Amino acid sequence: MDSNYILPSFNNPHEMKIANILVGVALVVGLLGGYFAGVSMGGAATTQTVTVGGGATITITQTQTVGGEATVTITRTQTITQAQQTIPGELSGTITIDGSSTVYPLTEAAAEDFMKKYPKVSITVGISGTGGGFKRFVVGETDINDASRPILKAEAETATKNGITWIEVPVAIDGLVVVVNRANTWVDCFTITELKELWKPDSNVRTWKDLRNEWPDEPITLYGPGPDSGTFDYFTERVVGKLKASRTDYIASEDDNVLVAGVEGERNALGYFGYAYYPEARDRIRAVPVKDDLKPGSQCIEPSDATVATYQYPLSRPLFIYVNEQQWRQKPELRAFVIHYVRNGADIAHRVAYTPLPTKYYEAAAILLEADLYGGLYQLSQIHWHDAGPH
Repeated sequence: MDSNYILPSFNNPHEMKIANILVGVALVVGLLGGYFAGVSMGGAATTQTVTVGGGATITITQTQTVGGEATVTITRTQTITQAQQTIPGELSGTITIDGSSTVYPLTEAAAEDFMKKYPKVSITVGISGTGGGFKRFVVGETDINDASRPILKAEAETATKNGITWIEVPVAIDGLVVVVNRANTWVDCFTITELKELWKPDSNVRTWKDLRNEWPDEPITLYGPGPDSGTFDYFTERVVGKLKASRTDYIASEDDNVLVAGVEGERNALGYFGYAYYPEARDRIRAVPVKDDLKPGSQCIEPSDATVATYQYPLSRPLFIYVNEQQWRQKPELRAFVIHYVRNGADIAHRVAYTPLPTKYYEAAAILLEADLYGGLYQLSQIHWHDAGPH
């Protein structure tokens, strides 16, 4: 795991705010119980304790016998300090969002839905890449940053210097697809090791034959996202093994549609980008299965909704929105939008052909956000229980 990434914070310094104590507590506990009961983990008992704010904690203990069902015990304790703030029925104002091109379709769909419901709220969504968006977010220029990777320590340090704190909200799952031209008939699978050899900064791979002797002695034309992209950050960390370490002699673009068109138009092209952009392009280019050969017994796995959602596909990753915490507390329209986004997260993900997190996550996360219990959303999403890349 690269030390440049910020680990999730599970401590919310603010007091818990719940309007209906009995109903709220019962509903959250019920959702969490039903959610984690379906989790399957092998091995010895695992205990997760999440401090989510105001003295509230969730302790999850899980055991599983070989060949048996998983057993999950959830204990929740909390301190109630005051009533929840209500969201006005008539909202107005502006919300400024920038960041990841991968997360953009999700956020744009959420914004369109919200503005239909609240026409006096204006939401703008930019696409400057995860890193480009964080440059604005950490100085307070935006309310939300769309991110296809976690915030970096350097970005967090800049935010702290500027008095910016944030709420990290997982919103969906994505995979990175490695694609070739449809005229390419020789590539049937890539290993992580082969992809590293191809993309590392000092790579000597110039032709297909340099990767495998039985492949053609023809030059490879490479396409990929630029260095401001969270997809670039995730790929270099996951595949090359070092954040932002990549060869530079490739055709770069922050627009995934440009990458699709480039691979489609060149017989010897190879590229990578977010899986969400692949289903509509599958008739024009071909995704190559990937094998994590660093794991014993691994197989070539083709990217699909099912393999990405379950993290069987080696290049699966979480997607996030980062919310300016100060603005969250000052702007009721922002608070209402984020809760709307999360509550409808599964439907939005399906609508724009993304892979949603489990439905119970969205339900529980929306309730916790309404109660200002947002410090443990990353752990609640179960992403940390999978090989989903650095965090």
